[in-house]
Amino acid sequence: MIITTTETVPGREISEVIGITKGNVVRARFVGRDIIAGLRTLVGGEVDEYTKLMAEAREQSYDRMLESARQMGADAVVNVRFTTSLIMQGSSEIMTYGTAVRLK
Repeated sequence: MIITTTETVPGREISEVIGITKGNVVRARFVGRDIIAGLRTLVGGEVDEYTKLMAEAREQSYDRMLESARQMGADAVVNVRFTTSLIMQGSSEIMTYGTAVRLK
């Protein structure tokens, strides 16, 4: 499947727009990571525990978007975007979305 952040696929023509495809995940922090992350904030620098948590959440939401596009019969997804929002203190939603299309 072709995935792109642009409106078109270079060298290909879109024959049909199927619709919006999306995937999301809500992740929460947990005490073990919070203690280590809290200690890191005293020293400064990157908080690896949260970086890994967000990277895993992005990958999971991306995979869910792809699965949704496959179920819709798409062979490409254009205009792919990521967004995040705070659900409540300590938890965030990551959403990946785009337009599922069929190519000629």
